[in-house]
Amino acid sequence: MANIKSSQKDIIKSRKRKLRNTSKKSMLKTLIKKVHLAVITKNKENATIAFKKMQPVIDRCAMQGLIHKNKAARYKSNLLKNIKNMNY
Repeated sequence: MANIKSSQKDIIKSRKRKLRNTSKKSMLKTLIKKVHLAVITKNKENATIAFKKMQPVIDRCAMQGLIHKNKAARYKSNLLKNIKNMNY
């Protein structure tokens, strides 16, 4: 542990941020997996519903700097392409 009071506070803040960021990333990955699972099971209705729930979350994460904006765009583009290529 650091000896300087401000450094100790910085360490505490960084631990809190890390917990928050890992929680948000986990939530994001779960939403992406739900869309992907719906695409694999060829359930277009569930896939579109899951995509609509995932889209604002992924945009928010990109805006906050949790993931890169191009990565967010790539996720959305690929999943939407998979949903549109479903055969019914």
